Amino acid sequence: MTTTPLRAAPLDPTRRDPAPPDPAPTRPAPLDPARLAVRDARLHDPLVGPLLDGLAHEYSTRYTGLLTPAELRGELEHYGVEEFAPPHGALVLVLEDGEPVAGGAFRRRWEPEHGDAVRLADPGARDAEGAPAVPTVELKRIWTHEAHRRRGLARVVLAELEARAAAAGYPRVYLTTGPKQPEAVGLYLAAGYTPLFEPAAYPGDLVPHAFEKWLAR
Repeated sequence: MTTTPLRAAPLDPTRRDPAPPDPAPTRPAPLDPARLAVRDARLHDPLVGPLLDGLAHEYSTRYTGLLTPAELRGELEHYGVEEFAPPHGALVLVLEDGEPVAGGAFRRRWEPEHGDAVRLADPGARDAEGAPAVPTVELKRIWTHEAHRRRGLARVVLAELEARAAAAGYPRVYLTTGPKQPEAVGLYLAAGYTPLFEPAAYPGDLVPHAFEKWLAR
């Protein structure tokens, strides 16, 4: 009895091997408090550069056509250095192994605010022109390095800024975010901020979306 070896199937020149599956997403590294440090900074501190550049890139990507990255970079430095310096302001960086991975700032808010007045927790928080009637800080420049997101760093920044604002005697925090930043909206809602707009209607119009939070009443 003889056996015939199996013949190899002829190669199909049009056939392509299936593409390898996409690699599983990398889970964000957990925060190690021993590697983190919070540092006071000034607007023109070299370590603040990545924060401003990162925000300019982020905004230019999400709001294409409104401002160029260079114009956005200039807009981010619209407020003077003194606005984000004691006694009325602060600018902090979160460093991991000495490198900036997150940051944020606050200044005293003097101007009329955005947001629906009927949603204020206390109607007396604003004067007749819509400006703060109680000492109020405005959070600005909240940033997390794109390589370090989903690690809880933004919450670290918020907690640090709120603690410093409370220590400086501010009872109330105000901030705005844009209509193309749903992650920011989720962050502020989770951190206990009151939206001064209808969340169910977000994003709505291309206008600033305001929040407030009372630190003491």
